[in-house]
Amino acid sequence: MNVGKITSLFENDLNVINMGLESFSETLEEQGVQSTHVLWSPPAGGNAKLIDALDFLNSRKEGIDKANEKALEIIQKGKPEIVDIQIAIDVIPGMTAKTVLHAGPPVTWDNMCGPMKGAVIGGLIFEGLAASRVEAEKMAASGEIFFDPCHHHSTVGPMAGIVTASMPVWVMKNGVYGNSAYATLNEGLGKVLRYGAFSEEVITKLHWMKDELAPILKKALDLHGPVDMKNLIAQVLQMGDEGHNRNRAGTSLFIREMAPHLVMLDENRETLAEVFNFMHLNDHFFLNLTMPACKCIIDAARDIKNSSLIVTQARNGTEYGIQVSGLGDQWFTGPASKVDGLYLPGYTADDAGLDIGDSTITETVGIGGFAMAAAPAIVKFVGGTPEDAMKFTLDMYEITLGENNIFQIPSLDFRGTPTGIDLLKIAETGIYPVINTGIAHKDPGVGMVGAGLVKPPVNCFDEALIKFTETFK
Repeated sequence: MNVGKITSLFENDLNVINMGLESFSETLEEQGVQSTHVLWSPPAGGNAKLIDALDFLNSRKEGIDKANEKALEIIQKGKPEIVDIQIAIDVIPGMTAKTVLHAGPPVTWDNMCGPMKGAVIGGLIFEGLAASRVEAEKMAASGEIFFDPCHHHSTVGPMAGIVTASMPVWVMKNGVYGNSAYATLNEGLGKVLRYGAFSEEVITKLHWMKDELAPILKKALDLHGPVDMKNLIAQVLQMGDEGHNRNRAGTSLFIREMAPHLVMLDENRETLAEVFNFMHLNDHFFLNLTMPACKCIIDAARDIKNSSLIVTQARNGTEYGIQVSGLGDQWFTGPASKVDGLYLPGYTADDAGLDIGDSTITETVGIGGFAMAAAPAIVKFVGGTPEDAMKFTLDMYEITLGENNIFQIPSLDFRGTPTGIDLLKIAETGIYPVINTGIAHKDPGVGMVGAGLVKPPVNCFDEALIKFTETFK
């Protein structure tokens, strides 16, 4: 052993590279020693079973990569277009007069959270199936109503996600692959059905949306022809939106797109003014367009053998669930998480329900939380700092299949947004999808109380990884 070379190390200034606990690096810096901390953790959090699964899947890497290349190509080529507004029962596959669609994975009435129960009550009153909360609760518990996830019917719904037979819905069609997706029209913020409110003013607004708003927008859409949603989303990312919780630019662009056709309609001026004013005062109007647009894109990439692409992530206020392209329609679920957020005046974390909604479909296609770097002002709504928003997006590149060829982020030199969540990369890195979301009150009938950021439960990704491994054996 050359003792001289070893001792010479201590005769010069040290520059330490530290892996593991960051506190080691901090301690050295406190002593005036230059230290570089390397972010590193063992694959799959050191879980031996998951590491074995990753090792096995690595031996099948060529087939998995080929399947994922196909999945990403489908996402990149998808062309969602708004083609119509129709009544739900007339277009949504499998819809009946007593079907109630909801957000997230399957859940029974008994296990529904407060906001979802409130939205179900409102939906049954809106349909005329019940005249009061008591009657609605009795009917919901009777077995007469068929509850099913929106995702089982090519549909998505924000927050509680309730869709009933008579509600008007956007009809979105993928111009390349031919599949369709559906979503209701957005009611605005505050005391609204999707947040679990069901007061008379909520039901009155829903009837106005069905009887006046939807028919007028449909007529204008008929004059306009199909609306290219991919083009609009690409534009809003250049204008400070991320397409999930910030939709001010998107709503403005939609109004601009439709205005020439709306004013050509033979409608009462006051009624037209009311339609314009409703959209103008509702920055989230565009959310119920980005969601089915993303659903329309990602659904075309379902059921690809050997693909580890996550095609669905959704929450029902009780559970969070994912679906994987190569695993068909099977759900992998974990308990819904608490949201770390900002609250409206008069509310605190004690009032908050758990994470809920189908709106995380946006992240599967590379917008929403994955594009927060494009929307630094989003932190005013969900909390954090502009630097946090940038970091969230940069982290998402580590768990996605590629960069979007259309959706770009100006602050990252127009880099494409991280697109196509990869189940295997999540296990390898220990990085999980970032979610920004609204917060509903935990009790039925109250409504929105805030917005924030939330982490998904880990177990559903672990269980999906094991199941994915089994498909190769």
